[in-house]
Amino acid sequence: MLKLAALVGPTAVGKTGLAIQIAKRLNGEIISCDSMQVYRGMDIGTAKANWQERSAVPHHLLDITEVDHDFTVAEYQSQAQELIAVINQRGKIPLLVGGTGLYYQSVVDNYSFFPMDTRAEVRQRLQQEASQKGLTDLYLRLEKIDRDYAQRISPQDEKRIVRALEVYELTGKPFSQQQKRQPDTYNLAAVGLYLTRETLYQRINDRVDTMLKAGLIEEVEGFHRRGYGLHNNAMQALGYKQVLYYLEGLFTYSEMVNAIKKETRNYAKRQYTWFKRDQRIVWFDVAQYSEQDLAEKISSHMEGLLSQM
Repeated sequence: MLKLAALVGPTAVGKTGLAIQIAKRLNGEIISCDSMQVYRGMDIGTAKANWQERSAVPHHLLDITEVDHDFTVAEYQSQAQELIAVINQRGKIPLLVGGTGLYYQSVVDNYSFFPMDTRAEVRQRLQQEASQKGLTDLYLRLEKIDRDYAQRISPQDEKRIVRALEVYELTGKPFSQQQKRQPDTYNLAAVGLYLTRETLYQRINDRVDTMLKAGLIEEVEGFHRRGYGLHNNAMQALGYKQVLYYLEGLFTYSEMVNAIKKETRNYAKRQYTWFKRDQRIVWFDVAQYSEQDLAEKISSHMEGLLSQM
């Protein structure tokens, strides 16, 4: 079996810098597990590793597609699994790093994505209902028929909400039951990072302020000038959507800032909920260690697990 290490957890918990130290200790290469870091130009708002960080350790699945491409979990799974095999062949350890739960699970459990029916008229009707009644109405409907999947996605993710309802109408089965899993595909050593809610929320608030100072508005403005908007799935990412509202005059500056912080805090809650279900993940409290000590402790833990398999 191929070896695979993973470092997961909520946004702003400190995965990026720590992952570099762990990868160096493991003789590893990092595979990003973030659904928005795949897009070129989306750097500030996704907290993407900078070029100095990337030069320290090889990074993969960053900047691999354009914003107008609707990158799918199946595409991610295919490319990540290919990389895992290649990195193992090089005698190195692939380290999956990020916070997109569905991307992580699709790889470590080797989802088989069954072809699912699609029908334009059903999808268009649901999109019209979302526009007329509000997306919350559709999300509540999804919760009733497929609570498991509803808890995994954002209540603002119109594309996935509509798709899940469409699949249910056409098949009579919840979207969450449409994948077959193979959880023993890899020799897996998975670690999760956590902080107390108060500490994490303060980090999130500080990070949003830092992103805005670093030029998040200008980054989104550049996409907006080129015709990108909420019709592009990538532009519905945390931060980007709220800045677009601000640029279009729907939010004041303070409303935009508060909305980004609030939505990011809510997203962090959903990330915890997702990853806590995976009993293979061993959790470490970031606040209990210096970064160097934590990197050493996690590396030793991962090495111990991978050497036993």
